[in-house]
Amino acid sequence: MIRSELIQKIADENPHLYQRDVERIVNVVFEEVIEAMARGDRVELRGFGAFSVKKRDARTGRNPRTGEAVHVEEKHVPFFKTGKLLRDRLNGQE
Repeated sequence: MIRSELIQKIADENPHLYQRDVERIVNVVFEEVIEAMARGDRVELRGFGAFSVKKRDARTGRNPRTGEAVHVEEKHVPFFKTGKLLRDRLNGQE
C-alpha cells in the first residue's frame, strides 16, 4: 500500500471527512514520525511496532568489483521492530 492508497482508504471509510483533510492528517502523522526520528527519538505505535534510529559505526568495507579497501563513514539508519499484535496477525494467530 502506498500513501495515496492509504489516504483514499481512510477517506472512503470516513465520508464525513474531506479528502484534502485526510491527506493533511496523514502527512502530519508521517512528518511527526520523521521529525521524531531525526531527533533520535523512538516512535511507538502500540500493537503495530516501534520505529527507532540505530547508529552504525565507521568501518572499513570492500569495493566488490576491485576488492579495494574503502572507508565507510559512521551513519544512522532507521529501524522498525514489529509489535506483538502485528507479528501474531502475520503468523495467522488472532
